[in-house]
Amino acid sequence: MALLAAICASGPEGSEVIRAGAGLGPLPADRYEYTPHDYQRSQQASALLIRQCMAKRGHRDFPLDPRYPGDGVSMTAVATGYGALDLADARRWGYGWDPAKPLVPGPKDRRMTNAEFADLPACGAEANRRLMRGIDLRDWRYATTREVEVAKAVMLDARLRAAWDVWSRCVADQGFTRYRTPIAAYTDEAWQRGSDGNTRQSRRERATAVADVTCKRRHRTAELWHAVRAQKQAVDIAQHRDRYAAGLRALRAYRANITEVLRKLG
Repeated sequence: MALLAAICASGPEGSEVIRAGAGLGPLPADRYEYTPHDYQRSQQASALLIRQCMAKRGHRDFPLDPRYPGDGVSMTAVATGYGALDLADARRWGYGWDPAKPLVPGPKDRRMTNAEFADLPACGAEANRRLMRGIDLRDWRYATTREVEVAKAVMLDARLRAAWDVWSRCVADQGFTRYRTPIAAYTDEAWQRGSDGNTRQSRRERATAVADVTCKRRHRTAELWHAVRAQKQAVDIAQHRDRYAAGLRALRAYRANITEVLRKLG
């Protein structure tokens, strides 16, 4: 529900995660979740640990932000809670974004050698173990696991399903596909997303996105969606307070590990 993308991931082993906030205010579960800022800091700490490990393996000048030996496929996870929301962006980019402004900048340093690439997995695993030191994976993954369960409850909420139906009719009345949900509009295969997650931004796509956003604004779809998510999250947290607390301790331990690495090696 909350993640609409070709790839959706979070945590120290996840892909790039970009959160497109809806500007609707915080949600109860936000404090328990790994954030984009956490991701950026973890990447910095991991790069330092990997460079240290690679030096021990004889790669003395291994860069902090290397390119891979070959130009492989680059995937970007785009996290958005409610699909398209910005009308100007919808008019210009449809369900994608400016291709001249990638959401995740590419590597800045030199291309790694084949020998370096061969040792990279072991050093990456060593870095991850260091950052996860003292953390129980069951606690670490708890909030993410519950997010999936809460999303199921949100999907079944009668108020939200009614709101989606109103939004769907509104989009169809403007001459476009009658999507079951805004998620279906955002992820329509007709937009032909590439390996970077961006779309072709055809005239039809852009017009659909404009109708999508217009109908959301007209019927306050995102606001109701946000309120339902907040309610379901609050109930779930109250029902599993001890486990959420353990997850928060794990997240804080992870942040402390990152801080220690950055202080020592940064």
